[in-house]
Amino acid sequence: MVAETAVAIELQHLTKRFGTHLVLDDVSLQVPAGRSVCILGRSGTGKSVTLKHIVGLIKPDDGRVVVEGTDITDLSSRQLSRVRQRIGFLFQNSALFDSISVGENVAFPLRRHTDLPDAEIRSRAQGLLADVGLEREYDMMPADLSGGMRKRAGLARALALTPSILLADEPSAGLDPVTAREIDTLLAGLRQREGTTLVVVTHNIPSARAIGDELIFLHEGRILVHGPAEALERSEHSLVQDFMRSEGSG
Repeated sequence: MVAETAVAIELQHLTKRFGTHLVLDDVSLQVPAGRSVCILGRSGTGKSVTLKHIVGLIKPDDGRVVVEGTDITDLSSRQLSRVRQRIGFLFQNSALFDSISVGENVAFPLRRHTDLPDAEIRSRAQGLLADVGLEREYDMMPADLSGGMRKRAGLARALALTPSILLADEPSAGLDPVTAREIDTLLAGLRQREGTTLVVVTHNIPSARAIGDELIFLHEGRILVHGPAEALERSEHSLVQDFMRSEGSG
């Protein structure tokens, strides 16, 4: 387990352009191991792009990305694959494979990255589904699940390899307030029980308050303000004030 005082994720002067559009502009931040950070901001300000840099899906134009002491910026595909096994990623749309059952979706990372026997893989997948309240849905198909159940199944799959870091992109998007709170509880409980480092992109301010030890507000590719929720509530920036007053989900 990573020491509590260690830095799990460090972005060093990260810059990214898509064509002439500057998405991230000299962004630097540190996420201590075992802590939870929520990234806020208007659409198109680089929140999801930041997550994709952390997991190596996007390479920066300038700057470095360091994950648990390893600079992943210039790693080969094989080297990056080994680092990714320590990172769970909960996509906004859950990204489940529609052609296989819910249980086999959760089992997929175990089949791909371990040599465990089939019975052990199935047992672990069943246990993960039980952890998110889907113990009866192993043999169901993803198309038969509600939006909230798909998010739960996506979370179970993201946790299959017992990652030390979990990245979540809009985990409550499209969910009703009750289901959104259930997802928040699962994420907060994960950090408390397992010491998992969380980085969550969200527009949902109640979720950010419930999950985040620290909130980071991105605006025009830069960190406008960061700190605990109380610090953002005291911000002099009108845009930040408007966000923090918002109570809607999604």
